[in-house]
Amino acid sequence: MADSPNILFILTDDQGPWAAGCYGNEEIRTPGIDRIAAAGMRFEHFFAASPVCSPSRANFLTGRISSQHGVHDWIRGGNVGADAATYLQGEVAYTDILAQHGWSCGLSGKWHLGNSQLAQHGFDHWYVHQTGGGDYNSPPMIRDGELVAESGYVTNLITDDALRFLGQRAEDEDPFYLSVHYTAPHSPWTGHPQDLVDSYDDCRFDSCPQEPIHPWAKGQGLSERCLDDREMLKGYFAAVTAMDADVGRLLDRLEELRLREETLVVFASDNGFSCGHHGFWGKGNGTWPLNMYENSVRVPFLMSQPGRIPEGEVERGLHSSCDFMPTLLDYLGLPLPEGRNLPGRSFLPVLEGAGGGDSGREAIVVQAGAPGFSEYGATRMVRTEEWKYVHRYPQGPHELYHLTDDPDERSNLAEDAGYRRQKKELKLRLEDWFDRYGTDPTLDGRQRSVTGKGQLRPIGGSVEEEETGEAFAQG
Repeated sequence: MADSPNILFILTDDQGPWAAGCYGNEEIRTPGIDRIAAAGMRFEHFFAASPVCSPSRANFLTGRISSQHGVHDWIRGGNVGADAATYLQGEVAYTDILAQHGWSCGLSGKWHLGNSQLAQHGFDHWYVHQTGGGDYNSPPMIRDGELVAESGYVTNLITDDALRFLGQRAEDEDPFYLSVHYTAPHSPWTGHPQDLVDSYDDCRFDSCPQEPIHPWAKGQGLSERCLDDREMLKGYFAAVTAMDADVGRLLDRLEELRLREETLVVFASDNGFSCGHHGFWGKGNGTWPLNMYENSVRVPFLMSQPGRIPEGEVERGLHSSCDFMPTLLDYLGLPLPEGRNLPGRSFLPVLEGAGGGDSGREAIVVQAGAPGFSEYGATRMVRTEEWKYVHRYPQGPHELYHLTDDPDERSNLAEDAGYRRQKKELKLRLEDWFDRYGTDPTLDGRQRSVTGKGQLRPIGGSVEEEETGEAFAQG
């Protein structure tokens, strides 16, 4: 079992990197998440390959970027019913490889990668949300392909199912993999346990400054509704704290079953979130043009297995969700899939204590390409330790930030003649990297009319796209 640990992968939805105590927020209560950090390694600069849910989830699972797997926006159509579409058909997920090597794979919670009624990619346990989110009470779910109308709070329902899975697999000789994908703290920020909502009545919310509305957020309903609304802030914090309590239940169950030392626990979010930061509410599609602010692309990320991963460590180097699949398979001693042109690389040496938090990854960003890159349609980002450059095809607006002096991304230097050299160099890095990995022009995000309103069908081969030429919802 030491060579084949169990894996518990906890993924939240729209959790800003600031929305956890272990990341320095003294206002929000997250003892469960903080417990994972204390027992393992916290990654300070971990980036999502896309600042919106479905593309990011596809990247975690396959190790490939949107311009490879073709999921460029949150999936709006093809989730259930007669027109359900299998968005990741033909892709190789790390769960496929785990299942091939003896792991029993379960999923409890949010799938949101199309055809939610079909157990896919090695999963033999399948309890998922029918679409991807919605009201927190009486949610529409799917169990083993059948649509079910549940009664209860969705966070608890997901956890209850996961706890049953753990109990059933506890005595198995073969290891297990369990994805627990919460819909929290995604909107709506209503319908949460009232005692938790009320517990934030006196919170100052200094961690969520309600800035004047961002020029790119004007006309965006979420920001216009939520800015300066304390009830929305209370609801967001309550959603996180309710979810965190269930993270604690999962950890307690592993300890009760004496499985904690034999289980790798991973905690992450699909993308970040802003609750008033920079003057908007939302993630990458919280503004138009789509944005790549740190709060949108940077996510909380923790890994813990007592006895193998150092406890209470903070890794300050740049890492990306592209790195997760190579790292996990390396950790387990399993092979990478062949012929997938994976952009990421394993950071196993960091987990084993050999990497160091300040390991000089600036040059490695360019050579290996794994950390610091993100895309959302025609908006692309390269992020080094010192600089961030955002390029929007075909004609901007572009952004350049000197993060050393301007970590909050307030001074855009893209049109400053004094920084022409830095802009040119970063643009070349960006284009070289995407040319290396996004080699299929039919899947290239630069050619897609992604607006942040949702993806309707998979790219290529669908009747709808062939007839209309539109795979994305328009604003």
